[in-house]
Amino acid sequence: MRKHHKKKGSKAAPVLSFEGEGIKVCQVEKYYGTKNNITKAVDRVSFTVEKGEFVGIMGASGSGKTTLLNLMAAIDRVSAGHIYYGGVDITELDEDALSDFRKENLGIVFQDFNLLDTLTIEENIMLAMGLQGKKKPEVDARTEKVLKTLGIWEIRGKFPGQVSGGQKQRCACARALVNEPKLILADEPTGALDSKAAQMLLGTLRKMNEELKATILMVTHDAFSASYCGRILFLKDGEIFHELVRGGKDRRVFLNEILDVLAFTGGDSVYAE
Repeated sequence: MRKHHKKKGSKAAPVLSFEGEGIKVCQVEKYYGTKNNITKAVDRVSFTVEKGEFVGIMGASGSGKTTLLNLMAAIDRVSAGHIYYGGVDITELDEDALSDFRKENLGIVFQDFNLLDTLTIEENIMLAMGLQGKKKPEVDARTEKVLKTLGIWEIRGKFPGQVSGGQKQRCACARALVNEPKLILADEPTGALDSKAAQMLLGTLRKMNEELKATILMVTHDAFSASYCGRILFLKDGEIFHELVRGGKDRRVFLNEILDVLAFTGGDSVYAE
């Protein structure tokens, strides 16, 4: 068991896993501003995610989707409430424990890519494994595989400033997927991709979900992307107001149900195929 140094007002904990209880979000709130001018970005949100689920989070712009994802990634701190992973409350962990939690469990796809401009596309992807102390043969093999899977093998030697937005997005996705993480958190992962690249990425996510049992939470405004999920949570004004479960439905049937909800709520309904 690894020990962490405590910081005032927080608790240290061992490295977390997703065995058993999965993820529980309990009465989580996030608000900004002062006493007389408070904005609630997330308002008493509660839900659970079972290990191996592929869950989408949808809602109109400003509904709190990205804020919620950042809270679950421990990038931002909750104002109130609790988030449990495998029975451990990450809202009580110190910064050292949170850093280890993210490094050893999460694959995160940021909306703005967060690539290092001084590293090549290949080096950006390798960096994630280097931080985990992986051996060079494994690093090389995994990097080559994910570069080819996402169609960016030919640009592996280029720098982020030399490639398109869609290629940067695929690099960011490759970096998140290369360690085969237990939990993938993706913020608009297909936002900068054309329809062919988007389908390629969504197919990869679904394969990781089905074959590697990775748990995936994906924020998206795109109904087509959301139709790859097994369940959709819809946010409005920081609250969950509706939920759709795919079950055994055909993906196109599920897509039409998603579009119906978005039409009713005024949310985005981009359709790309």
